[in-house]
Amino acid sequence: MSVSIDVSGLGRERITVVPSPLAELGMALHALAEPGHHPRLQGWATGVTAGLDPHLADRMCEADFLWRSTFSDLFLPYAGLRAGTLPGGTLGAELDQLDRLTDEQFVDACLEFTCALPYDEQGVGALTDPRARQRALDLAVSRGPRQLRFTRRLLDDPPRIRTWLRQLLADCEDAFFAETWSRLHPQLMADARHKTDLLHHKGLPEALASVSSAVTLDESAGRITVDKLGNGHTTAAGSLLLVPTSLGWPHLMVLHRYGWQPVLHYPAGSTELAAPASVEQLGLRLTALSHPVRMRLCRQLARSSFTTTELAQTHNMTAPEISRHLAVLRKAGLTTTRRRGRYVLHQLDVTMVARLGSDFLEGILR
Repeated sequence: MSVSIDVSGLGRERITVVPSPLAELGMALHALAEPGHHPRLQGWATGVTAGLDPHLADRMCEADFLWRSTFSDLFLPYAGLRAGTLPGGTLGAELDQLDRLTDEQFVDACLEFTCALPYDEQGVGALTDPRARQRALDLAVSRGPRQLRFTRRLLDDPPRIRTWLRQLLADCEDAFFAETWSRLHPQLMADARHKTDLLHHKGLPEALASVSSAVTLDESAGRITVDKLGNGHTTAAGSLLLVPTSLGWPHLMVLHRYGWQPVLHYPAGSTELAAPASVEQLGLRLTALSHPVRMRLCRQLARSSFTTTELAQTHNMTAPEISRHLAVLRKAGLTTTRRRGRYVLHQLDVTMVARLGSDFLEGILR
C-alpha cells in the first residue's frame, strides 16, 4: 500500500520546498487535540491548553474534526488554486488564499472527516448532489451532535461557516500560535533551504531521501512513492510542493485530492519514541497485528473513534467480520471502547501501541 505521485516531465524549477504558517497551525491544533500522537509536545500542549480562554477552547472543540481524525486540506489552500501557487508566507495571506477556494472546494475539504466523498478521483459534491449531502449527514451523526450541527450549517450556509472558521484561526494566532510560529519559523526555513540545496545540487532522489526513508523515487518511471497504510495516486502536472513541519512527527502526509496540486507535508527532522515493549503482552499484540485488515483498522482508529458500522462501510466488509477483528485487537489491549448514546465507538490506545516501538506507531500514523 502506498501513495504515488507522477512527476514525469516535472522540472526541478517546478518543485518548491517552503514552510506554511497555516499548515503549521493545523498541526498545532492537531497536537492539542491528540497529544498522545506527539509525546515530545505534551509540555507545550499542556501549557497552551492551560492558558486558553474557555470560549476559544469551546470553539476549537466545535471544529476539531478538521484536524483531530483527518488533517483537512483546508490548511493547504494554495494547493487548490492554480498550479504553481505557493504558500502566502504569513497566516493572514494564507487565510486570504483559503478565501479564494470555491464553496464546493471548501465544503468537500471540510467533509473529509465523514469519508462521504471520493478523494483522489472526480465525484459529485454534497452542495450539488442530494444523495451526497444525505450521506454526509448520515455519517456525521455518529461523530456526535456537535459535528452533525456543524455539517448541517456548512451545507446550508457555506459563506457563514467560512467566516466563522477564518475568525477562529485568527483568534488562535492571537492566543498562542504567533509566539509558536516565531520560534519555529527559523527552524523550518533552515530545513527548507537544506532540502532546496539538495534538490538543486544533488537532485530529487537525494532531497526526497532527506525527507524520509518512506519516500522513494523511481526515476525511470517518474514516480514518487510514499510508503503509507493507504492507497492513492496523483499527478504533479504543474508543480509539487514540499512543506516542512516542526510539530507534525510522526505524520507524513500527502495531499493527493483530485484537481489539487500535490503536497508532501513532512516532519522536519526526526524524533525517536523511546518506550520499551511489554514482554508479557508482546506476542499477543504482534499476533493481533499480523493480519492486514487489523493493520488497516489500526490506521483508521489511530486518528479517531469509529463505530463498527462506519468501519464496515470504509473497508467494504460486513459488521460481524469487523467485530471479530475488533475483538482480537481489544483482547490484546490495543483498543478502547466508549459509548455515545446508542453508538459504541472504538479507538486505538496510542499509548499502549507506543510500547511496541516507534516504527509501528510511525507506520500507522504516517
